[in-house]
Amino acid sequence: MYKWLNRHLRVDLKLLYLLDGFTDGRSITLLLYDEESRSIVKFRDDDYKPYFLTSLTLSSREEETIKHFNCEVSTVKKKDLFTNSEKELAKIELEDPSLLSIVPKYFREKWECNVPYLLSYIYDQGLVFGIPYKLSGDFLKPQCRISRDLRSDFLERFSEIRRKDPNKFVMLKEFFLACSQPIPHISLKKLGIDANLDYEKIYLAFLLSRVANLPLTTALGSRRVSMWIKSILHFYLRRENILIPTASELMRGERPRSIPGGLTFPPKAGTYFNTVVVDFESLYPSIIDVYNLSYETVNCSHPECRENNVPETSNHVCLKKRGVYSILIGALKDLRIHWFKPLAKDASIMPEERRLAEAASRLLKLILVSCYGVTVRIPGLSQPALAETITAYGRYVLKETWRLAESGGLHPLYGDTDSLFLDNPQDEQVRWLIRRVKEEFNLHLAIDKVFSVCVLPKAMKAYFGVRKDGTPEIKGVMALKSNSPPFIRKVFMRCVKELVDVKNWAEFEEAKKRIQRIVDEATEDLKAGRIPLEDLAYRVKIHESLNGRFMTAEPMSQPYQCAIQLEDHGMKVAHGSLVSFVKVKPFMYRGKRYTVKPLIFAKMHEVNIEDYIRNLRSSLDQIFKPMNISLNKKQKVTLADFI
Repeated sequence: MYKWLNRHLRVDLKLLYLLDGFTDGRSITLLLYDEESRSIVKFRDDDYKPYFLTSLTLSSREEETIKHFNCEVSTVKKKDLFTNSEKELAKIELEDPSLLSIVPKYFREKWECNVPYLLSYIYDQGLVFGIPYKLSGDFLKPQCRISRDLRSDFLERFSEIRRKDPNKFVMLKEFFLACSQPIPHISLKKLGIDANLDYEKIYLAFLLSRVANLPLTTALGSRRVSMWIKSILHFYLRRENILIPTASELMRGERPRSIPGGLTFPPKAGTYFNTVVVDFESLYPSIIDVYNLSYETVNCSHPECRENNVPETSNHVCLKKRGVYSILIGALKDLRIHWFKPLAKDASIMPEERRLAEAASRLLKLILVSCYGVTVRIPGLSQPALAETITAYGRYVLKETWRLAESGGLHPLYGDTDSLFLDNPQDEQVRWLIRRVKEEFNLHLAIDKVFSVCVLPKAMKAYFGVRKDGTPEIKGVMALKSNSPPFIRKVFMRCVKELVDVKNWAEFEEAKKRIQRIVDEATEDLKAGRIPLEDLAYRVKIHESLNGRFMTAEPMSQPYQCAIQLEDHGMKVAHGSLVSFVKVKPFMYRGKRYTVKPLIFAKMHEVNIEDYIRNLRSSLDQIFKPMNISLNKKQKVTLADFI
């Protein structure tokens, strides 16, 4: 029986936003926010009991357990995710939610005992956190409404999905409606949250609450994306009356194993002008959607589907049934790519709306980039065959796109997982490649960036380029590692600035001379002691205690050399502490050879100048060697030769 605890309110005329809930051990109480009165109202259900499911055939021990804990037993029918057949099960209802962690241990088979009590209630009642409701009798009725124009725009934009993929369209529409509802103005203190958050953070919390169906307090504080995805999946399964499989059932008899990752084509080291980088929008989520990848569709039991082989694996994919995971991930992917991303760039709307659309796009991207990773390692979401199939299609698509590019007269320079670097392509060639990829794989390839000059070293996952507007972009470069001293980073950025206006080989040759002079001047400044000690400091995090294995290592790691000296001077260094040190000429300390001193103790005359010069040149050489800029004139072999 539902009980409305704020009977004096005329709630039948008001919108109530479902925010949270709790249990006192005997009932569920929902917390809703009445924006008009700015008050929290409570809605209690005294009848709903926590439960789990088990086999209809009970052992004598299980029957005794039911009697001992005074459980109620009934029969329910659920669809099996993998066979789609109906299954009769015993529903074991408990008096106290705390018994969910105790009673199931006495049963040989059990399902859904790990679904949190509050979420179980929300799922079963078909409720969604964060959206508005009205009270109608003893029921909460959702009030997700949008304007006629917005509805028309949505239907027009997603008409093809509505026609070709009705199952995905249903979820896409529901996500869209939930995300399009207004955000109430609420003081978080009413929920016991003592924090001053800006509107964007509250907006994102409401969006996450609605998409993942999680309490607002959880959405505000949780950073576990796996929890979000699990809630999205479990809510859908409950609503469709599909039995939530156990973690071992999802594994389909497999054990955790290493999964091959994305494909990387080694870079063709060198310097290039007008480099166009194309990438697949949300590659893994798109593959999950387009290739119908889900827990039940990979290696399904239908004999006629076994010919639908996955490249480079022994797996196959179902051709008869739309997969649950592909529906959910596909709907979220389409909502991001075809709604929020364009909205974030729409100059016809207010800047604040564009900013919130960009924030929503980032939130959905965070969920989507995790949709593969959770299938590898998160219990209750992991399945090796599904994970293996996702990356196998990823490698296949990148390999075939590289082949397509070459067949169309394009010159790919480097490929990594979901992107290709193309050397000086014509605009029509790029458009042709985008069209062919759409035709061949039904995937969206788009221009990500264009570099006026791009430098590719031999090392994979490292490059730097200068965009058409002069903005430098740097990835995986040794000189810009987070713990590199400011001196090296500053010299590197000075060198990069010399390439901003370079458009051809003649300008490039002049820039190379200026870069060489910058490095030579920096070296002279080092030798003359003109570099402040602060710019020579390395900042490194301590990951182990000072009585760990690093203390006995020979030679001792430099961060720990620094930490010991700090502690000897009464300064506490704990796990996770950042220490700043300068490389100095070797000296004896505690009977060992030390090569660093804490920044606060170091003196300029102690600095190991030659060490810094070597580090400067080896760090910069990673990028400059492909440009034929030799920074180690006296050395025939450099560190870059081995990268």
